[in-house]
Amino acid sequence: METGGIAMSRQDREGTRLSSSTSPVGPYGSVSGGPEDQTTSPQTTVISPKRSYIAVAVLCYVNLLNYMDRYTIAGVLLSIQKYFSISDSKSGLLQTVFICSFMLLAPVFGYLGDRYNRKVIMVGGLIAWIVTTLGSSFITQSYFWVLILMRALVGTGEASYSTIAPTIIGDLFSGTKRTVMISFFYIFIPVGSGLGYIIGSTVASATGDWRWALRLNPILGVFGLVLLVLFIPNPPRGAADTNGGAHLENTPYLEDVKYLLKNRSFVWSSLGVTAMAFVTGALAFWTPVFLSRAQVTQGLRPPCSEEPCDTSDSYIFGAITVVTGIVGVVIGTSIAKRLRDRVPNADPLICAVGMLTSAPCFFLAIVLAYNSIPATYVFIAIGETLLSLNWAILADILLYVVIPTRRATAEALQIMVCHLLGDAGSPYLLGAVSDALSKYNPDTFSWKFRSLEYSVLLCPFVGVLGGLFFLMTALYITEDRKAAQLLTAGVAPPQPVPVTVST
Repeated sequence: METGGIAMSRQDREGTRLSSSTSPVGPYGSVSGGPEDQTTSPQTTVISPKRSYIAVAVLCYVNLLNYMDRYTIAGVLLSIQKYFSISDSKSGLLQTVFICSFMLLAPVFGYLGDRYNRKVIMVGGLIAWIVTTLGSSFITQSYFWVLILMRALVGTGEASYSTIAPTIIGDLFSGTKRTVMISFFYIFIPVGSGLGYIIGSTVASATGDWRWALRLNPILGVFGLVLLVLFIPNPPRGAADTNGGAHLENTPYLEDVKYLLKNRSFVWSSLGVTAMAFVTGALAFWTPVFLSRAQVTQGLRPPCSEEPCDTSDSYIFGAITVVTGIVGVVIGTSIAKRLRDRVPNADPLICAVGMLTSAPCFFLAIVLAYNSIPATYVFIAIGETLLSLNWAILADILLYVVIPTRRATAEALQIMVCHLLGDAGSPYLLGAVSDALSKYNPDTFSWKFRSLEYSVLLCPFVGVLGGLFFLMTALYITEDRKAAQLLTAGVAPPQPVPVTVST
């Protein structure tokens, strides 16, 4: 019989465990064939707990650098706009091309990450990131298009790392330890983002040249590359989940994709992540410029007339992002750990609450900026804390509703979707809307602020939509998690018994 796309034999229905000698169980299980490295055999490698913790520390460090680099551009955006004499839409294009290349290459690295040596892939990606990031800092004033190209190439390195690193953590730990380690890894998203603003603006102010802000991260990246080579293992896929009790093999890529599209928790949570990416990407890129224009409109500071521009808003916003990110991830993880035993679908419910309650906070932060900058900062801090509840939980959801041999593919598809419909376009979209509105009264700085304000107001409404997607995830997550656990252990999920009605 076939249910949900899974062809099951009689042995499968009776719960026969998989071994290297058993027959495959179809799309949800494993089949043999393909690259030599694709077979996951938990018995072949034993990684000590100490080395596992060191590996997580190294992965966290590189994740920190990734997000520092991603938002360094936003931290010095005023200076970049002045240097190249570019509009809001062209400014947003810097982030959009980076996210687009990141998004398009993620499925490629997801496919490779489920089949080949993940450490080698990450090392190669980090080398590409170092070279392109450093190269983008040497672009001269008349070659803005080259800066656009270099920022697109930076996404290549990040795609290889962000797709694969969480799956390695998932294969080193299980259960509560995995949740804690994933929390440590994802806490560096807001921390790295905030430090990107702070360090980028600090270096630009100290040197008087925004390009030096882009040169620090590659230098730190060389140290990360050495650590990656020396301390990162390539654990067997599914080792932490099977405890050596099952032999998992890879399936064709199309079967992996079909499996994921039929996984309702994965689909709805990915849509929720997409809405979250839209909001965070747009606000992270435009908030410092938006706050600067608000203060110019209020007469608190003059417009930027020459480099380096005033980057105090980047300092404050960066510090808020760091603090609220740490607090939010810790609170979200703690609540999830306490509720999981009593509420099976607690994780997506926490994500839904985080999205739905952050939306009004961001709305108030935006509309109050014209009158009170301190009030805006307060509501930004509350909104970012609520949004940060989700970071570690979202990663944990993906790891426990998807079987180990398809996790890199799942990470890649989720990255592609959330960036395609989320933060790949949101910085450019908001910039384009702002440019279109500013044409109605182009000679006043007050209207330049208002045009950006009206475009940014789109974010809270997308946040509400994301909360609804997570509520849908909550309806299916218990069933999908149980199915993934059984398939990982080599046991087919229980099949519904046909009901016959006699007459």
